[in-house]
Amino acid sequence: MVQAWYMDESADDPRLPHRTEPARPVGLEQLRRLGVLYWKDQITALRGFRCLRARMRVSKGQKLLPELKPGSPCRLVLLRVLDADKYENDPELEKIRNERNYSWMDIITICRDKLPNYEEKIKTFYEEHLHLDDEIRYILDGSGYFDVRDQDDRWIRIFMEKGDLITLPAGIYHRFTLDEQNYVKAMRLFVGDPVWTPYNRPADHLEARGQYLRFLAQST
Repeated sequence: MVQAWYMDESADDPRLPHRTEPARPVGLEQLRRLGVLYWKDQITALRGFRCLRARMRVSKGQKLLPELKPGSPCRLVLLRVLDADKYENDPELEKIRNERNYSWMDIITICRDKLPNYEEKIKTFYEEHLHLDDEIRYILDGSGYFDVRDQDDRWIRIFMEKGDLITLPAGIYHRFTLDEQNYVKAMRLFVGDPVWTPYNRPADHLEARGQYLRFLAQST
């Protein structure tokens, strides 16, 4: 499942995990209440409030469930099966794009050798900001972190690696950084023509922020 946690307040290298001590993990449901959507290529078996997880095994186009102990009182929740190695013709990715009208896409590689004005861009990505539209990223290779503010203005860090797809809602304060690998390749998706303008905090006067705050009030 998702790897997310509350961040400590250290000003050390932002590429470090920055977990609190003790760790305070964050689950999919809490992210959903913030409007953050997340997909990953796996299934989850739910046993009461405890989750068991296993990678999907795919053979000849069929999805095979992992073995569970006979009589186990579980219900299985099947998540989207995404294949980052076949993103150009992945039917599951196409379904998500069609369902959510993600009509535009491109590929960005963030590393020192590939991204022009690398240092400047990295600083820009890590400035706390919001967008007027959803931010959608599908990680094709490498890894990094998206940080989002919760309803109490605390930072939650979301680890993103190959095969992860995330949507951050318009109006949410967030930022992005690479991890210590200093490399990520991602698909950028957009509804309609892309608009990349970031609005650094404070941007509470924007309508997108107001709409997001109203959403938070209803969902938490």
